[in-house]
Amino acid sequence: LMPGMRIGAISEVRPQAAIDAALLAGHDRSDIVQAGNAAAIDRAIEAGKIAVTEDLHALASAGRIDVIIDATGNPNIGTLFALEVMKNGKHIVMLNVEADITIGRFLKEEARKAGVVYTGAAGDEPACTLEIIGFARSLGFNIIAAGKGKNNPLKIDAMPADYEKEAAERNMNARMLVEFVDGSKTAIEMVAIANATGLVPDVPGMHGPTATLEELAGVLCPREDGGVLHRKGVVDYSIGKGVAPGVFCIIETRHPRVLERMIDLKVGKGPYFTIFRPYHLTSLEVPLSAARAVVYKRADMEPLDHPVAEAVAVAKSELAPGQSLGMIGENDYRGFAMTWEDARARGALPLGLAERAKVVKPVKTGDFLTYENCVPDDSMVITQIRRRLDQSDGRFVTNAA
Repeated sequence: LMPGMRIGAISEVRPQAAIDAALLAGHDRSDIVQAGNAAAIDRAIEAGKIAVTEDLHALASAGRIDVIIDATGNPNIGTLFALEVMKNGKHIVMLNVEADITIGRFLKEEARKAGVVYTGAAGDEPACTLEIIGFARSLGFNIIAAGKGKNNPLKIDAMPADYEKEAAERNMNARMLVEFVDGSKTAIEMVAIANATGLVPDVPGMHGPTATLEELAGVLCPREDGGVLHRKGVVDYSIGKGVAPGVFCIIETRHPRVLERMIDLKVGKGPYFTIFRPYHLTSLEVPLSAARAVVYKRADMEPLDHPVAEAVAVAKSELAPGQSLGMIGENDYRGFAMTWEDARARGALPLGLAERAKVVKPVKTGDFLTYENCVPDDSMVITQIRRRLDQSDGRFVTNAA
């Protein structure tokens, strides 16, 4: 549908799902061919076809492909995929915030070494929020807070079994829906914004006020001015009416002339104003990141060179020694945002390492998963990379010796 851009190939462990997606996009069945290796993918592209393969290595090494999008949402698989893509000299668009918040700085550095672009995906809330943060910073405004509207009320004990019917009605699986309901996805997205901007969660778990769009600037502002914040420069979210599915940035100006203009333009009452993007178009916008990576060699979102925030795991149920943990959005744990230094001091387990971790001490509902009560799966590449990052990141601890 987008001029100047072609889907050359899709890697999918269930080939029929890729075929169905191409058909849904308007392609004829005759335009879709299955390919078992890189050469077959290249031949298909040269013939004007879309190649479907089960082999992500073949996809990454195909010569006719310029940029690849990871849409797995799985931290370890996304890491393996991104490394393979970059090793083959291709740009990588990560529609996989889970991997980015865990080892994004490492992947960014690997991209730099390979001479390619590593970028978050346009259309996802983090990149959309960065868009308006960049706009506000360029105009010289102080950033007080930035974040998103949460689409549903926060229910920290949500379990997939309770959401099967709603998930089916929305054409999604229950685990994915619960990842949104229990706050995991919000924590992941806010941490991604923090790590790309230097903004921080104000308090562990953030505030998440029930503030409407009209109320945002008066709530997500400093306490001395009637708000809830202990500091300026934070990430947060709202479950108030009129904010979701948009993203926002609360800005401040004290300049008399700028205040006059903003008030006259009906932006707000000041000195705090809400800059608002009322939509994020998810996968519809993602190809824009692919285009910018190829044409402009530019990332829409990438982490800073130092850690800022962490999404950690909090138990949703009683966990017993010997138990192997499931995926984000299932019954075992949920995501929770805090500053990186706070998480490190607690020994909190990064959310991206929780899947397949082994419980070694009893964990009560509501407790943090830590390196003391859980052991992450060391067979996963993401675990190995994160360990190396943690070993080198001691230099970023405030007042570190």
